[in-house]
Amino acid sequence: MVWDKRTGEPVAPAIVWQCRRTAAYCDALKPRELIEQKTGLVIDAYFSASKIRWIIDYAPGKADDLLFGNVDTWLIWKLTNGAAHVTDLTNASRTMLMNLETGEWDPELLSVFGLPPSMLPKIVPSTGICGIAAKEHFGAEIPIAGIAGDQQAALFGQACFKPGLSKNTYGTGCFALMHAGGHVPVSKHRLLATRAASPDARPQFAVEGSVFIAGAAVQWLRDKLQSFQVRRSQRPLPHRCRIPAEPTWSRRSSDWVRRIGIRTRVASCPESPRAPIRLDWCARPSRASRIKCAIWCKRWRPTAGKSFRNCAWRRSNREQLPDAISGRHSRSSDRSSADIETTALGAAYLAGLATGFFKSTGELGNVLEGRSGFLNRR
Repeated sequence: MVWDKRTGEPVAPAIVWQCRRTAAYCDALKPRELIEQKTGLVIDAYFSASKIRWIIDYAPGKADDLLFGNVDTWLIWKLTNGAAHVTDLTNASRTMLMNLETGEWDPELLSVFGLPPSMLPKIVPSTGICGIAAKEHFGAEIPIAGIAGDQQAALFGQACFKPGLSKNTYGTGCFALMHAGGHVPVSKHRLLATRAASPDARPQFAVEGSVFIAGAAVQWLRDKLQSFQVRRSQRPLPHRCRIPAEPTWSRRSSDWVRRIGIRTRVASCPESPRAPIRLDWCARPSRASRIKCAIWCKRWRPTAGKSFRNCAWRRSNREQLPDAISGRHSRSSDRSSADIETTALGAAYLAGLATGFFKSTGELGNVLEGRSGFLNRR
Protein backbone atom coordinates (compact mmCIF):
# COMPACT_ATOMS: atom_id res chain seq x y z
CA MET A 1 0.00 0.00 0.00
CA VAL A 2 1.10 3.57 -0.74
CA TRP A 3 -0.56 6.60 0.83
CA ASP A 4 -0.12 10.37 1.09
CA LYS A 5 1.53 11.15 4.39
CA ARG A 6 -0.17 14.56 4.52
CA THR A 7 -3.75 13.31 4.16
CA GLY A 8 -3.45 9.65 5.17
CA GLU A 9 -5.35 8.65 2.04
CA PRO A 10 -4.14 5.81 -0.25
CA VAL A 11 -3.09 7.05 -3.69
CA ALA A 12 -4.13 3.79 -5.35
CA PRO A 13 -5.92 0.55 -4.47
CA ALA A 14 -3.81 -1.92 -2.52
CA ILE A 15 -1.98 -4.49 -4.65
CA VAL A 16 -2.31 -8.03 -3.27
CA TRP A 17 0.57 -10.48 -3.19
CA GLN A 18 -0.99 -12.64 -5.94
CA CYS A 19 -1.10 -9.80 -8.48
CA ARG A 20 1.19 -10.37 -11.50
CA ARG A 21 0.98 -6.96 -13.17
CA THR A 22 4.72 -6.37 -12.66
CA ALA A 23 5.89 -9.77 -13.90
CA ALA A 24 7.39 -8.39 -17.13
CA TYR A 25 9.17 -5.64 -15.17
CA CYS A 26 10.69 -8.27 -12.86
CA ASP A 27 11.79 -10.42 -15.80
CA ALA A 28 13.81 -7.49 -17.16
CA LEU A 29 15.38 -6.48 -13.83
CA LYS A 30 19.17 -6.30 -13.56
CA PRO A 31 21.55 -7.00 -11.88
CA ARG A 32 19.75 -10.19 -10.90
CA GLU A 33 22.56 -11.82 -8.93
CA LEU A 34 23.01 -8.73 -6.78
CA ILE A 35 19.32 -8.59 -5.87
CA GLU A 36 19.05 -12.29 -5.08
CA GLN A 37 22.29 -12.37 -3.11
CA LYS A 38 21.36 -9.41 -0.91
CA THR A 39 17.72 -10.35 -0.31
CA GLY A 40 17.80 -14.17 -0.25
CA LEU A 41 14.81 -14.07 -2.61
CA VAL A 42 14.20 -14.97 -6.22
CA ILE A 43 13.14 -11.98 -8.32
CA ASP A 44 9.38 -12.15 -8.61
CA ALA A 45 6.29 -9.92 -8.76
CA TYR A 46 5.19 -11.60 -5.51
CA PHE A 47 7.40 -9.24 -3.50
CA SER A 48 6.70 -5.58 -2.74
CA ALA A 49 9.43 -3.66 -4.56
CA SER A 50 8.06 -3.87 -8.10
CA LYS A 51 4.55 -3.09 -6.86
CA ILE A 52 5.77 0.12 -5.19
CA ARG A 53 7.49 1.10 -8.42
CA TRP A 54 4.26 0.49 -10.37
CA ILE A 55 2.19 2.66 -8.00
CA ILE A 56 4.71 5.51 -8.20
CA ASP A 57 4.66 5.31 -11.99
CA TYR A 58 0.88 5.27 -12.38
CA ALA A 59 -0.60 6.98 -9.31
CA PRO A 60 -0.77 10.74 -8.71
CA GLY A 61 1.51 12.50 -6.26
CA LYS A 62 5.22 13.04 -5.74
CA ALA A 63 7.24 10.17 -4.27
CA ASP A 64 8.58 12.43 -1.51
CA ASP A 65 5.02 12.93 -0.22
CA LEU A 66 4.21 9.22 -0.13
CA LEU A 67 4.62 6.45 2.42
CA PHE A 68 4.83 2.73 1.73
CA GLY A 69 3.78 -0.14 3.91
CA ASN A 70 2.39 -3.62 3.82
CA VAL A 71 -0.80 -4.19 5.79
CA ASP A 72 1.06 -4.39 9.10
CA THR A 73 2.58 -0.94 8.55
CA TRP A 74 -0.71 0.56 7.38
CA LEU A 75 -2.63 -0.74 10.40
CA ILE A 76 -0.03 0.50 12.88
CA TRP A 77 0.11 3.89 11.17
CA LYS A 78 -3.68 4.21 11.38
CA LEU A 79 -3.98 2.88 14.95
CA THR A 80 -1.32 5.30 16.18
CA ASN A 81 -2.88 8.17 14.20
CA GLY A 82 0.27 8.48 12.10
CA ALA A 83 2.70 8.48 15.02
CA ALA A 84 4.44 5.20 14.04
CA HIS A 85 5.52 4.28 10.52
CA VAL A 86 7.17 0.92 11.17
CA THR A 87 7.50 -2.65 9.99
CA ASP A 88 9.33 -5.63 11.42
CA LEU A 89 12.26 -7.61 10.06
CA THR A 90 10.14 -10.50 8.76
CA ASN A 91 7.87 -8.27 6.68
CA ALA A 92 10.79 -6.12 5.51
CA SER A 93 12.63 -9.22 4.33
CA ARG A 94 9.78 -9.88 1.88
CA THR A 95 9.94 -6.52 0.12
CA MET A 96 13.06 -7.27 -1.98
CA LEU A 97 14.51 -4.03 -0.57
CA MET A 98 16.10 -5.18 2.69
CA ASN A 99 19.61 -6.56 3.04
CA LEU A 100 18.85 -9.92 4.63
CA GLU A 101 22.10 -10.11 6.57
CA THR A 102 22.18 -6.58 8.01
CA GLY A 103 18.42 -6.21 8.53
CA GLU A 104 18.44 -2.70 7.03
CA TRP A 105 17.10 -1.10 3.87
CA ASP A 106 19.78 -1.42 1.23
CA PRO A 107 20.70 1.79 -0.68
CA GLU A 108 21.84 -0.19 -3.72
CA LEU A 109 18.52 -2.05 -3.93
CA LEU A 110 16.58 1.19 -3.52
CA SER A 111 18.60 2.61 -6.41
CA VAL A 112 17.77 -0.38 -8.63
CA PHE A 113 14.03 0.23 -8.13
CA GLY A 114 14.30 4.02 -8.06
CA LEU A 115 12.65 4.38 -4.65
CA PRO A 116 13.35 7.17 -2.14
CA PRO A 117 14.28 6.02 1.40
CA SER A 118 11.77 8.50 2.85
CA MET A 119 8.91 6.26 1.69
CA LEU A 120 9.99 3.29 3.73
CA PRO A 121 8.98 2.45 7.30
CA LYS A 122 11.46 2.08 10.13
CA ILE A 123 12.48 -1.57 10.63
CA VAL A 124 11.90 -2.77 14.22
CA PRO A 125 12.18 -6.18 15.95
CA SER A 126 9.23 -8.56 15.70
CA THR A 127 8.72 -8.40 19.46
CA GLY A 128 8.80 -5.13 21.36
CA ILE A 129 6.54 -2.13 21.84
CA CYS A 130 6.69 -0.15 18.60
CA GLY A 131 3.72 2.17 19.09
CA ILE A 132 0.62 2.90 21.13
CA ALA A 133 -2.86 2.50 19.67
CA ALA A 134 -4.80 5.70 20.34
CA LYS A 135 -7.53 5.61 22.96
CA GLU A 136 -10.24 6.49 20.45
CA HIS A 137 -9.90 3.12 18.70
CA PHE A 138 -10.33 0.68 21.61
CA GLY A 139 -11.35 2.82 24.57
CA ALA A 140 -7.86 2.80 26.08
CA GLU A 141 -4.27 3.24 24.94
CA ILE A 142 -2.95 -0.20 24.05
CA PRO A 143 0.69 -1.01 23.23
CA ILE A 144 1.41 -2.59 19.86
CA ALA A 145 4.05 -5.16 20.74
CA GLY A 146 4.11 -8.00 18.19
CA ILE A 147 4.56 -7.86 14.40
CA ALA A 148 5.39 -10.71 12.03
CA GLY A 149 4.76 -11.69 8.44
CA ASP A 150 2.16 -14.34 7.72
CA GLN A 151 4.40 -17.39 7.40
CA GLN A 152 6.99 -16.32 9.97
CA ALA A 153 4.22 -15.74 12.50
CA ALA A 154 2.90 -19.24 11.82
CA LEU A 155 6.42 -20.64 12.32
CA PHE A 156 6.59 -18.87 15.69
CA GLY A 157 3.04 -19.92 16.55
CA GLN A 158 4.06 -23.56 16.03
CA ALA A 159 6.92 -23.05 18.52
CA CYS A 160 9.60 -23.61 15.86
CA PHE A 161 12.29 -21.71 17.72
CA LYS A 162 15.33 -23.88 16.89
CA PRO A 163 17.12 -24.98 13.71
CA GLY A 164 15.46 -27.94 12.05
CA LEU A 165 11.96 -27.25 13.36
CA SER A 166 9.56 -26.56 10.52
CA LYS A 167 5.93 -25.97 9.68
CA ASN A 168 3.84 -26.22 6.53
CA THR A 169 0.77 -24.07 5.90
CA TYR A 170 -2.06 -25.27 3.65
CA GLY A 171 -4.18 -22.32 2.53
CA THR A 172 -4.42 -20.03 -0.48
CA GLY A 173 -0.83 -21.11 -1.10
CA CYS A 174 1.34 -23.77 0.53
CA PHE A 175 4.41 -22.54 2.40
CA ALA A 176 6.96 -24.73 4.14
CA LEU A 177 9.32 -22.88 6.49
CA MET A 178 12.22 -24.42 8.38
CA HIS A 179 14.10 -22.57 11.10
CA ALA A 180 17.73 -22.18 10.03
CA GLY A 181 19.31 -20.60 13.12
CA GLY A 182 21.45 -17.47 13.28
CA HIS A 183 23.13 -17.62 9.87
CA VAL A 184 21.77 -16.74 6.43
CA PRO A 185 20.82 -20.00 4.69
CA VAL A 186 21.86 -20.55 1.06
CA SER A 187 19.96 -22.93 -1.20
CA LYS A 188 21.00 -24.34 -4.58
CA HIS A 189 17.39 -25.35 -5.20
CA ARG A 190 15.86 -21.88 -5.49
CA LEU A 191 14.36 -21.98 -2.01
CA LEU A 192 13.94 -18.60 -0.35
CA ALA A 193 15.92 -17.28 2.60
CA THR A 194 14.01 -15.07 4.99
CA ARG A 195 14.13 -13.58 8.47
CA ALA A 196 12.41 -15.59 11.18
CA ALA A 197 10.65 -13.89 14.06
CA SER A 198 13.06 -13.71 16.98
CA PRO A 199 12.15 -13.44 20.67
CA ASP A 200 15.18 -11.22 21.28
CA ALA A 201 17.67 -9.00 19.44
CA ARG A 202 19.63 -11.86 17.89
CA PRO A 203 18.94 -12.36 14.16
CA GLN A 204 17.17 -15.57 13.21
CA PHE A 205 16.65 -16.97 9.72
CA ALA A 206 14.48 -19.50 7.93
CA VAL A 207 14.42 -21.27 4.60
CA GLU A 208 11.15 -21.43 2.68
CA GLY A 209 9.64 -23.54 -0.08
CA SER A 210 6.62 -21.83 -1.63
CA VAL A 211 3.71 -22.92 -3.78
CA PHE A 212 1.98 -19.59 -4.39
CA ILE A 213 -1.23 -21.11 -5.76
CA ALA A 214 -2.62 -24.11 -3.85
CA GLY A 215 -5.99 -23.73 -2.14
CA ALA A 216 -6.70 -20.91 -4.60
CA ALA A 217 -6.32 -23.44 -7.43
CA VAL A 218 -8.78 -25.81 -5.73
CA GLN A 219 -11.28 -22.98 -5.37
CA TRP A 220 -10.73 -21.89 -8.98
CA LEU A 221 -11.24 -25.43 -10.29
CA ARG A 222 -14.36 -25.85 -8.19
CA ASP A 223 -16.02 -22.45 -8.72
CA LYS A 224 -14.84 -21.27 -12.15
CA LEU A 225 -14.22 -24.50 -14.08
CA GLN A 226 -16.78 -26.50 -12.08
CA SER A 227 -14.48 -29.52 -12.25
CA PHE A 228 -15.83 -30.99 -9.01
CA GLN A 229 -18.04 -30.30 -6.03
CA VAL A 230 -17.00 -30.69 -2.40
CA ARG A 231 -19.49 -30.95 0.41
CA ARG A 232 -18.55 -30.12 3.97
CA SER A 233 -18.79 -33.76 4.95
CA GLN A 234 -16.59 -34.90 2.07
CA ARG A 235 -12.98 -35.10 3.21
CA PRO A 236 -10.86 -36.45 0.35
CA LEU A 237 -11.08 -35.11 -3.17
CA PRO A 238 -12.55 -37.66 -5.59
CA HIS A 239 -9.34 -38.07 -7.60
CA ARG A 240 -5.63 -37.47 -7.39
CA CYS A 241 -4.09 -35.91 -10.46
CA ARG A 242 -1.45 -33.49 -11.68
CA ILE A 243 -1.84 -29.85 -12.66
CA PRO A 244 0.82 -27.13 -12.80
CA ALA A 245 1.49 -25.58 -9.39
CA GLU A 246 0.58 -22.16 -10.83
CA PRO A 247 -2.17 -22.85 -13.37
CA THR A 248 -2.95 -19.18 -13.83
CA TRP A 249 0.45 -17.67 -14.58
CA SER A 250 3.18 -20.25 -15.08
CA ARG A 251 5.28 -19.52 -18.19
CA ARG A 252 6.36 -23.14 -18.28
CA SER A 253 2.81 -24.41 -18.70
CA SER A 254 1.23 -25.42 -21.99
CA ASP A 255 -0.20 -22.74 -24.27
CA TRP A 256 -3.74 -23.59 -23.19
CA VAL A 257 -2.98 -23.41 -19.50
CA ARG A 258 -1.02 -20.18 -19.99
CA ARG A 259 -4.15 -18.49 -21.33
CA ILE A 260 -6.13 -19.40 -18.22
CA GLY A 261 -6.89 -16.42 -15.96
CA ILE A 262 -8.35 -16.22 -12.50
CA ARG A 263 -11.65 -15.11 -14.09
CA THR A 264 -11.66 -17.96 -16.61
CA ARG A 265 -14.97 -19.83 -16.47
CA VAL A 266 -16.13 -23.19 -17.70
CA ALA A 267 -17.78 -21.81 -20.85
CA SER A 268 -14.46 -20.52 -22.20
CA CYS A 269 -12.51 -23.77 -21.70
CA PRO A 270 -12.29 -26.60 -24.23
CA GLU A 271 -13.89 -29.80 -22.98
CA SER A 272 -10.98 -32.12 -23.67
CA PRO A 273 -8.34 -30.60 -21.36
CA ARG A 274 -10.89 -29.69 -18.70
CA ALA A 275 -12.04 -33.25 -18.10
CA PRO A 276 -8.78 -34.79 -16.84
CA ILE A 277 -7.78 -31.92 -14.53
CA ARG A 278 -7.14 -33.24 -11.04
CA LEU A 279 -4.87 -32.43 -8.13
CA ASP A 280 -1.60 -33.80 -6.84
CA TRP A 281 0.36 -32.06 -4.09
CA CYS A 282 3.73 -33.86 -4.09
CA ALA A 283 6.44 -31.21 -3.60
CA ARG A 284 9.22 -32.04 -1.13
CA PRO A 285 10.72 -28.69 -0.10
CA SER A 286 12.23 -29.93 3.16
CA ARG A 287 14.33 -32.53 1.33
CA ALA A 288 15.73 -29.80 -0.92
CA SER A 289 16.40 -27.48 2.02
CA ARG A 290 18.53 -29.93 3.97
CA ILE A 291 20.83 -30.70 1.01
CA LYS A 292 22.51 -27.29 1.05
CA CYS A 293 21.70 -25.88 4.47
CA ALA A 294 23.04 -28.94 6.33
CA ILE A 295 20.06 -28.75 8.69
CA TRP A 296 17.85 -31.80 9.07
CA CYS A 297 14.15 -31.29 9.32
CA LYS A 298 13.71 -32.56 12.87
CA ARG A 299 10.02 -31.93 13.39
CA TRP A 300 7.29 -30.90 10.98
CA ARG A 301 4.10 -29.22 12.16
CA PRO A 302 1.10 -28.72 9.88
CA THR A 303 -1.45 -25.93 9.91
CA ALA A 304 -4.40 -25.46 7.58
CA GLY A 305 -6.21 -22.45 6.21
CA LYS A 306 -9.86 -22.29 5.25
CA SER A 307 -9.14 -23.67 1.79
CA PHE A 308 -8.24 -27.11 3.14
CA ARG A 309 -10.11 -27.54 6.40
CA ASN A 310 -13.14 -29.30 5.02
CA CYS A 311 -11.33 -31.18 2.32
CA ALA A 312 -7.96 -32.86 2.05
CA TRP A 313 -6.66 -31.56 5.39
CA ARG A 314 -8.06 -34.08 7.85
CA ARG A 315 -7.17 -37.09 5.78
CA SER A 316 -3.69 -35.91 4.85
CA ASN A 317 -3.02 -34.86 8.43
CA ARG A 318 -3.47 -38.51 9.41
CA GLU A 319 -1.91 -40.33 6.52
CA GLN A 320 -0.41 -38.83 3.43
CA LEU A 321 1.45 -35.55 3.82
CA PRO A 322 4.34 -36.53 6.12
CA ASP A 323 5.70 -38.97 3.55
CA ALA A 324 4.93 -36.64 0.67
CA ILE A 325 6.75 -33.67 2.19
CA SER A 326 9.92 -35.05 3.70
CA GLY A 327 10.08 -38.79 3.50
CA ARG A 328 10.21 -40.82 6.71
CA HIS A 329 8.22 -39.44 9.59
CA SER A 330 6.40 -40.88 12.53
CA ARG A 331 3.49 -39.27 14.31
CA SER A 332 4.69 -37.70 17.53
CA SER A 333 1.25 -37.13 19.03
CA ASP A 334 -2.32 -38.16 18.39
CA ARG A 335 -3.72 -34.89 19.68
CA SER A 336 -5.02 -32.44 17.10
CA SER A 337 -3.95 -28.82 17.25
CA ALA A 338 -6.47 -26.68 19.07
CA ASP A 339 -5.26 -23.58 17.24
CA ILE A 340 -5.28 -24.02 13.47
CA GLU A 341 -4.82 -20.25 12.97
CA THR A 342 -1.22 -20.25 14.14
CA THR A 343 -0.41 -17.00 12.31
CA ALA A 344 -2.51 -14.98 14.77
CA LEU A 345 -1.22 -17.17 17.59
CA GLY A 346 2.41 -16.39 16.67
CA ALA A 347 1.77 -12.65 16.68
CA ALA A 348 0.06 -12.98 20.07
CA TYR A 349 3.05 -14.91 21.45
CA LEU A 350 5.43 -12.18 20.25
CA ALA A 351 3.30 -9.49 21.91
CA GLY A 352 3.07 -11.57 25.08
CA LEU A 353 6.85 -11.87 25.30
CA ALA A 354 7.28 -8.12 24.76
CA THR A 355 4.83 -7.17 27.51
CA GLY A 356 5.92 -9.80 30.05
CA PHE A 357 2.77 -11.91 29.77
CA PHE A 358 5.08 -14.76 28.78
CA LYS A 359 8.50 -14.95 30.42
CA SER A 360 10.32 -16.98 27.77
CA THR A 361 9.93 -19.21 24.74
CA GLY A 362 10.33 -22.14 27.15
CA GLU A 363 6.98 -21.19 28.64
CA LEU A 364 5.46 -21.19 25.15
CA GLY A 365 6.88 -24.66 24.57
CA ASN A 366 5.02 -25.88 27.62
CA VAL A 367 1.79 -24.33 26.35
CA LEU A 368 2.19 -26.18 23.06
CA GLU A 369 3.21 -29.53 24.54
CA GLY A 370 1.21 -32.36 23.02
CA ARG A 371 0.32 -30.55 19.80
CA SER A 372 0.15 -32.76 16.74
CA GLY A 373 3.21 -32.97 14.54
CA PHE A 374 5.51 -35.37 12.75
CA LEU A 375 8.95 -36.37 13.98
CA ASN A 376 11.73 -37.20 11.54
CA ARG A 377 13.07 -40.68 12.35
CA ARG A 378 16.40 -39.89 10.74
